[in-house]
Amino acid sequence: MIMSGKGNCYDNAVTECFFATVEKEYLKQISLKTIKETKTKIFYYIEGRYNFFRKHSFLGNKSPDQFKKLYNGV
Repeated sequence: MIMSGKGNCYDNAVTECFFATVEKEYLKQISLKTIKETKTKIFYYIEGRYNFFRKHSFLGNKSPDQFKKLYNGV
């Protein structure tokens, strides 16, 4: 594992921010009993909500779906 200082390209702030968001928006609101159930629910959260409906600041506070429709003329 590569460790780096502030501002280095190996900085893991993006990953930490993502997992903090998943925990805050989803994991604290549900009950998890097994590791398999946890993996399944996190997968469906990421693939079903986070990637398609959640607004991202990088996309001008639009969801990926909205961004795609806006710029593809769909």
